[in-house]
Amino acid sequence: MFGLGGLGDMGKMMKAAQEMQTKMAEMQEQLGSIIVEGTSGAGLVKARATAKGELVGLDIDPSIFVASEKEVVEDLILAAIKDAQSKAQDRHQAEMGKLTEGLGLPAGMKLPF
Repeated sequence: MFGLGGLGDMGKMMKAAQEMQTKMAEMQEQLGSIIVEGTSGAGLVKARATAKGELVGLDIDPSIFVASEKEVVEDLILAAIKDAQSKAQDRHQAEMGKLTEGLGLPAGMKLPF
């Protein structure tokens, strides 16, 4: 049976791949429940998003609703959304880093492949 010694390694690799797939699915579910908040205008506008980047809420202080300030309000809303998305991306990367670290993969490795 010379040359069949690699089959055991293949089995280990398949098991490890299945474990990683399971952990990735769990991580994706967790990312959907992690909420981050972005703000602009010293907190006058707040946007909430999941760590997946899905916008889930927007809070706007009513004091900024002045017709002549329409463009300012629009800019503040966009800034808060962008801040929330940026924080969501940072959190997503941090959570994925924990996953890759737990699997013994190199730091900074992008998943899924």
